[in-house]
Amino acid sequence: MSAVVVLILIGGLSEAAGRVLPLVARRPSMSHLHVVGLLLTGALVEATVITLWPLTAAALAELATDGTVELAWTAALVAPLVLAAILAFPMLGPALHLLLLIGVGAGLTGHLADASGLSWGASALCVAAAGFGLALVVDLVRRLVAALIAIRIPEPVA
Repeated sequence: MSAVVVLILIGGLSEAAGRVLPLVARRPSMSHLHVVGLLLTGALVEATVITLWPLTAAALAELATDGTVELAWTAALVAPLVLAAILAFPMLGPALHLLLLIGVGAGLTGHLADASGLSWGASALCVAAAGFGLALVVDLVRRLVAALIAIRIPEPVA
């Protein structure tokens, strides 16, 4: 279990770095403390999203079945996701990143189909809906935070 946690944290940090470093490149005057704060906050958010993906897919599968569905990350399942995050870090390969995410989703789909008794197609729909929903929520939160940061409070004139 600890290997899974470490892999998820590495994936979250890598995803966050891929989003924060372009911002730092555009604003070189940002303080190091602010950059580290953004990086750590982003890493926790991304790691949370990675953690929630199979849980959300299992919850969606439970809606389609009568029983409870147990689905969790294993080191073998999460390792390709970490690879995808590392490849996305410098933003060099968005297409490869997407392909790896689809591959990880297919792996989750197989495990979800086994755990729930749903067909592979229905399981794939649950995994895709969970991933898309989580990505949408995180994107909306990012946009909200960016809008709040962009609002500047006027400084008092002395």
